[in-house]
Amino acid sequence: MGPGLYSEIGKQARDLLYKDYQTDQKFTVTTYTANGVAITASGTKKNELIFGEIQSQLKNKNITVDVKAGSDSNLSTKVAVDELATPGLKTIFSFVLPDQRSGQVELQYQHDHAGVNASIGLTANPIVSLSGVVGTNAVAVGADVSFDTAVGDFIKYNAGLSITNADLIASLTVNDKGDSVNASYYHLVSPLSSTAVGAELTHSFSSNQNTLTFGTQHALDPLTLVKARFNNYGKASALIQHEWRPKSFLTVTGEVDTKAIEKSSKVGLSLVLRP
Repeated sequence: MGPGLYSEIGKQARDLLYKDYQTDQKFTVTTYTANGVAITASGTKKNELIFGEIQSQLKNKNITVDVKAGSDSNLSTKVAVDELATPGLKTIFSFVLPDQRSGQVELQYQHDHAGVNASIGLTANPIVSLSGVVGTNAVAVGADVSFDTAVGDFIKYNAGLSITNADLIASLTVNDKGDSVNASYYHLVSPLSSTAVGAELTHSFSSNQNTLTFGTQHALDPLTLVKARFNNYGKASALIQHEWRPKSFLTVTGEVDTKAIEKSSKVGLSLVLRP
C-alpha cells in the first residue's frame, strides 16, 4: 500500500472533523451520456448569492479529462494520465481560462515505500512545488515545499509525520514556514457502526493561540450517518447524512456558537443526486 502522498497525512482526522459540514444550501446532480461522459451540475446559495457550476468528465482507458465552467466566467480543464511510462506514475496537465498564468504540469508517483508529488507552472517565472513521503503504511515522514522563481524565495515549507496501526492514526505537521504546529488523531472505535472519534490541536507561535477541535461520528444504520464536533471557542456543529438511494445523499448541518446562541445559529443543506 505504501505511505501515500503528503496531502494524505492527517486526512482521516480532517475528514472526520470537517468533511460534509457546511452552512450553505447546495444542490448537485450527476448524469451520464450514452458514450460514458459524466455531467455534473451544481448550485450553491451562500447568503444572498448563488454560485453555479457545470462539469463534464470523460474517461478512456487510463486518460481522464475534466472540463469545468462556473458562474465566475472561468473555464478550467484538467487532463490526467494514469500509469504513464511506469506503474504508479500519474501525470496531470491543467489550466484555467482566461488566466494565462494558470497552466500547470503535475507528476504523482507512488511506490511501496515512497510517494512524490511535483508540479511546475507553465510561465516564464513559475512556482515550483515538491512534496514527498517516505516510509510504510504504518510510519511515514514527509515534507512539502514551494519555490517562487519570480522572487527567488520559498513561499511554503512544511513537514509531517504519520503513525498508523489497526484502529488509530496519529499525525504531526509543522506548517506556515514553521509558524504553526498541528497534531491530530483518529480512532476507529467500531468498524461495524463506523463509530470513530478524533481531535485536532493547532498552535500558532506568532499569535500564541491554540485551537482544539473534538469530533465523533456514528452510523445509525447502514444508510444514515451522524457526526458532531466542538472546539475550544465554543462552536458546536452536527450533521446527519442519509443515503436515500445508492450514491445519492441528503445532508443537513447545524452550527451554533454556544457563547452567542441567540444570534449565531446556522443551518446548511446539501442534496447530491447520482444515477
